[in-house]
Amino acid sequence: MNAAPELSVVIPVYNERDNLPELVERCLAACRKIGRDFEIILVDDGSRDGSREIILQAADHYAEVIGVILNRNYGQHAAVFAGLEQSKGRIVVTLDADLQNPPEEIPRLVAEIDRGVDVVGTVRENRQDSLFRRMASSLVNQLVRQTTGVMMHDYGCMLRAYRRPVVEAMLQCRERSTFIPILANSFAGSTAEISVKHAPRKKGESKYSLFKLISLQFDLLTSMSTFPLRLLSFLGSLIALGGIGFGVLLLVLRFVYGSRWAGEGIFTLFAVLFIFIGAQFVGMGLLGEYIGRIYHDVRGRPRFFIQEISAKSVAAKKAGQNVNRSVSE
Repeated sequence: MNAAPELSVVIPVYNERDNLPELVERCLAACRKIGRDFEIILVDDGSRDGSREIILQAADHYAEVIGVILNRNYGQHAAVFAGLEQSKGRIVVTLDADLQNPPEEIPRLVAEIDRGVDVVGTVRENRQDSLFRRMASSLVNQLVRQTTGVMMHDYGCMLRAYRRPVVEAMLQCRERSTFIPILANSFAGSTAEISVKHAPRKKGESKYSLFKLISLQFDLLTSMSTFPLRLLSFLGSLIALGGIGFGVLLLVLRFVYGSRWAGEGIFTLFAVLFIFIGAQFVGMGLLGEYIGRIYHDVRGRPRFFIQEISAKSVAAKKAGQNVNRSVSE
């Protein structure tokens, strides 16, 4: 395929040897039903079970399959970014390799993008995961909605579709720790969400252990918001106000009930201590605000991105230059 395809499907792969043959066949069948040029990009994220060899074989056998091999395990989102950099499609769909999200749902996401939205998220119906995974996912979704204000219901589902300008904007962001669904929504002008089927994992094991889920929580907090830093200022203000209020109450009761009620000044010391502790937290919060601003600047995200430029005169000028160049040659 010489021309750029209309659709790119990016799939990160980590130790999914048993699922890969079925995954490739089902993805090819689903994409062929759409009736457009497409490419399937399989990104091997440092697999050690023979997944790499299967990916290379698929790339040799099918013209639509592209194998991207990473030298070691970088993590799911880094692998997705590697695939996004290689993708050329006007529409990009991301998908997990474990077949829990059926590839047959891809045409529905493409149809939703064709309606004009920039990002299509999915909600897993009748989710076939353990109770622990469902509870952890629910906590993550609530956290993301609280901190970003973007009301999507299932940020943990990798089956998503993106319009090309959103992908290009994400590729300009160079921070190491990021969460692709949140990053994409920050550049999207319009989003949509559809329900998709969810199947139990038939082969292999989940790659998200308890430690990785906890690590993901910290990455989410630090990559999408400076809310934890501002929480220090808020908490410090509450403690300081509580200490001031306690001190005023002690002063009033001291005059009403005498010095014995005040515990010979011990309660007053507590009030002063609360005020100073609160002041320290406020100071830490202010320091955190400056650190947060440095953090945002170091990440180097683009301040804006241009989705479309309409300038017929510029286009005509370029066309004229091309004509003059061809004539001179």
